[in-house]
This record gives sequence, C-alpha cells and structure tokens, in this order.
Amino acid sequence: MAAPYAGFNALKVHVERGVAWVTIDHPPINLFDMVLIQEMDRVGRELEADDDVRVVVLQSANPDFFIAHADVTLIQQLPRDVPPKATQLGWFHQMVERFRTMPKATIGKIEGRARGGGSELLLSLDMRFGAIGRAILSQPEVAVGIIPGGSGTQRLPRLMGRGRALEVILGCSDFPAELAERYGYINRALPPEELTPFVERLAYRIASFPASAIALAKASVNAAELPAVEGLLDEAHYFNQTLATKEAQERMAAFMAAGGQTYDVELAGIGAGAPSRER
Repeated sequence: MAAPYAGFNALKVHVERGVAWVTIDHPPINLFDMVLIQEMDRVGRELEADDDVRVVVLQSANPDFFIAHADVTLIQQLPRDVPPKATQLGWFHQMVERFRTMPKATIGKIEGRARGGGSELLLSLDMRFGAIGRAILSQPEVAVGIIPGGSGTQRLPRLMGRGRALEVILGCSDFPAELAERYGYINRALPPEELTPFVERLAYRIASFPASAIALAKASVNAAELPAVEGLLDEAHYFNQTLATKEAQERMAAFMAAGGQTYDVELAGIGAGAPSRER
C-alpha cells in the first residue's frame, strides 16, 4: 500500500498531532499552474477523507512567494466563445470550495506574495495569518482585462464588505499584511518571528479538540450565509448532534470534575479547565 500523501511534486505534506502541514514548494515562484492546481485538488481530497487530520495548514517553502498567481498561459487557452451560464461549479471552484467546506479547520500561514488565484485559495480557507513586512495579497485580474474568477469576487465582500472588496478588485493594488488585517483580508498580521509559533499553537490547540465538534462548528458557521432563521435551525441541529457524542459527554463531565463553574476556574478561563489531547 502506498504511503499517505506520497507522490507529490509541488507539495510536501507532514501530519503531526492531528495537524497536516502542507508546504507549497514549486520553484521558482509557486506559480498556480496545472501541476500545482492538480496537486492542490488531490491533497484536498485526501485531507478531507483523512480521519486522523483535524487541522490543515497551508504554507510555502519560498519566503518571497506563497503562490504568485494563476498561470496566465492557462487562462489564455480557455474558450473565447462565451458558453451558457454553468449550473454547477467548475473544477477550480470545486477545489477551493473543498477547503472551505471540509470538516477540518483550514489555516493559511502567509509569508510572501499571494496574488490572483493564490489569494483566492487563501480566501477559501477558514483563517489566514500573515507576516508583517513579508505577506502581500492582491487580486490584480482587472488590470489585465479579466475579473477574479476563482472565488475572489464572492469571498472578499463577505469578509470586508462591498466597498473595500471593490477597492481590492478594481484597484489591483498589493495589500501588505497590516493593511490586509485592517480590512479583514486576513485574521492577524504578526511579526515574522512570531508567525510560525502562533500558528503552531493555534493549530495544535484546535487539533486537541473533538473532531466532531470541529466539523460541526465549522458547518454551523458556514450556515451563517443562509437567511437568519435557516442558519439558526442548522445551528440547533448541529448542536444536538454534538450532544449525542461520547466525547462531549466525557469532556463536560471532566470540566465539571476539574472545578468548572467555580470562581477560580472561571477566572482562569474555560479553556484552562478543559481536557486536551495536546502533548
């Protein structure tokens, strides 16, 4: 039987303590060409099906480029005649959407440039963290006469609002980490020396929690894009599913046994009294 996550040319995958570290290593600039797109699609499918993985972190081996952008020569090969409006997602949309919907937490650790399709992949992750002075994000497509076609026009308004999204998309400017944080493009901008330790702490902490709770919490948050009543009904349904798990019953009992709902434990923080798989 082949080893898991073997046979990649543009990616390196290492799984430790429930976290899959996926490193993009596709010299010289991590171009989002057919090789990288196909491997990102494949690794997404494998990660989605891997019950040992609770958190996925995407990072780059190149300090200057996370993913430069989509290969323009591939875009030039697309049909010139306008086809009928599609009724289902195309292959690139399916690939990035998988990272948004898989029952794992997905995190982008950004050092270097992530433009165009690289930005859109990051926008499809659950969380993004960038190194100050190194991380740069942008959607430059309009400058070459097209639009962001890999989810950017849909993700950005949901993250930062219509006006700021249009500033990014129509202005085609680079957004450094600190401005990207202020706009909601990324979660946090961190000094370069703090980025890896922060992401490691967060990833391993999330991975220490029950897989079912991670998956159902993410599904419930995704339901926030529905009308409010439908989203609340989904939340209630997912909550009821977590109550039925053995892990939830054991962890709530352990929390109470450790002094939950007492003054000192509550003062320290709920997380301090919660059981953890982390070692």
